[in-house]
Amino acid sequence: MKINQIYVNLPVKDIPKTKEFWTNLGFPVNENISDEKAVCFILGENICVMFITEEYFMTFSERPVPKGDTTQVLVAIGMDTREEVDQIVNAAVANGATQHEEPQDYGWMYQNSFWDINGHGWNVTFADMSQMPTE
Repeated sequence: MKINQIYVNLPVKDIPKTKEFWTNLGFPVNENISDEKAVCFILGENICVMFITEEYFMTFSERPVPKGDTTQVLVAIGMDTREEVDQIVNAAVANGATQHEEPQDYGWMYQNSFWDINGHGWNVTFADMSQMPTE
């Protein structure tokens, strides 16, 4: 079995601010499935994030939307270089995000992270699997 696409759905308070934030990070919008209730960003080939207003998000689940003081998920995304990892995090912070933790360098893997303007956690990584320790 193989998944051919992934759509991560995340609740937000403000679609225009969210759209501005992620556009400033350099990601394109899929306008075909975006409107005033949701905006879809293309993060990679067959990888999309749907930012959905809290009100509309609640129509998809009977569970309450977290109020910003909890963490239900950290989204991890992989980049092609260490430099790209820091570029994304630095751009996010410059556009209103907050640094999640200090960068971590494991030699074969490098990670940096941020909380976006909606409080969602993003771990941004680069890994050279050929350098991964065997033990």
